Amino acid sequence: MAARVYHLAVDAHDLPLLARFWSAVLDWKVLFEDAEEIVIGADESAWPGMCFLPVPEGKTVKNRLHIDLASDDRDTEVERLIGLGARRADVGQDPDATWVVLEDPNTPDYQF
Repeated sequence: MAARVYHLAVDAHDLPLLARFWSAVLDWKVLFEDAEEIVIGADESAWPGMCFLPVPEGKTVKNRLHIDLASDDRDTEVERLIGLGARRADVGQDPDATWVVLEDPNTPDYQF
């Protein structure tokens, strides 16, 4: 049997903020929560989940992993995610790009 993705581990300063954000984005729920870890997922038996872990240091370099999302109505979904706290980001994409880059509320200078 090959390995499967169990969790995406996400370093964060504000675990509850990010767990609530991603739960709303994906229509998932909190499966486990304490001061050192919050796990979200579709349900207890569905893989993968996301695990938010505290880190004291700030982000200093570009993320080496990002999450690509898909929707039947990109523009409506982008507006919904912005309403949840995401922000548009410019990573050098062309104005006619068919995709949109958003930052989540874990961005260091983010004000919620």
